[in-house]
Amino acid sequence: MMNNLDEQSDLEDNELFEHHKIVVDPGQTSVRIDKFISEKIGNATRNKVQQAMDAGNVLVNGQTKKSNYKIKAGDVIQVMMAAPPRDTEVYPENIPLDIIYEDKFLLVVNKPAGMVVHPAHGNWTGTLANALVHHFQDLPEMKGNEGRPGLVHRIDKDTSGLLVIAKEEEAMTNLASQFFDHTIDRSYLALVWGEPQEDEGRIEGHVGRSQKDRKVMDVYPDGSQGKHAVTHWKVLERLRYVSLVECKLETGRTHQIRAHMKFIGHPLFNDAMYGGDKIRKGTQFSKYKAFVQNCFSTLPRQALHAKSLGFTHPKTGEKLYFKVPLPEDMSSVLEKWQNYVTFES
Repeated sequence: MMNNLDEQSDLEDNELFEHHKIVVDPGQTSVRIDKFISEKIGNATRNKVQQAMDAGNVLVNGQTKKSNYKIKAGDVIQVMMAAPPRDTEVYPENIPLDIIYEDKFLLVVNKPAGMVVHPAHGNWTGTLANALVHHFQDLPEMKGNEGRPGLVHRIDKDTSGLLVIAKEEEAMTNLASQFFDHTIDRSYLALVWGEPQEDEGRIEGHVGRSQKDRKVMDVYPDGSQGKHAVTHWKVLERLRYVSLVECKLETGRTHQIRAHMKFIGHPLFNDAMYGGDKIRKGTQFSKYKAFVQNCFSTLPRQALHAKSLGFTHPKTGEKLYFKVPLPEDMSSVLEKWQNYVTFES
């Protein structure tokens, strides 16, 4: 099975780092780049190289290329990866967990905004994984995801909400299969700029790394790059300059909701990475600007919350469904907008 954590990631990826650099010799014949790299780097099969290129992890002269690109003399090829952890051991830290459900096979936690899911470059401590290994022993790890005990999926550091954690290997394998088969029911609440013309809709467009900024994901509706992604959205409340929207994931790509909502012209409120930290709708009056800045201060992150999670219990076959309310920062800003619209009407 494919690497489910990478496949189903909603997490903000860290900066990519160069692991291999190859300068094509002047006498090199022109061959496909996937074939060339697989012959140059040990354990790099053509399939792995193609997957890396689809994910934007291979650069040729600073640009991404398709796997059928034919190399030329003098080409500079860079293979980029997330910085490896210092080691694969996750050190226990006594960090409280908001456990919504627990049995001997799994648990469901409500992650606060600001908590990174697992240790990585720039965030070695204070993560959900550090908390998990303090509270639980012998959590399983998926092959290829050492250092991520119990984790089956991820959400961004500054996104709050529900995550399911596997406590034993068979449960992890089963849950990973449910994510891979897109049978997990996940719904998010997002406060977005503007009021969509329709009451609901479907966004389909490949999500992949931006050519301009490797930390940002872009939408490629022609499917030329990235991975297939589908988001279903529905307006729950219209507040003149912003809207409360429910988003349901059919797939789970990195930054999928954030990139898709920006793509249709409604970036998430205060999402700095996708342009939501500026006034996108409204008036030029100083009073309005001060109000928005106050909201930004109250909610210093993207307005996104993983509100519900449904799946089949890996042992009993029972259908489980969990739901948590908005956290205080997001509910407070929503209330501010409700009051503002009422007062201005």
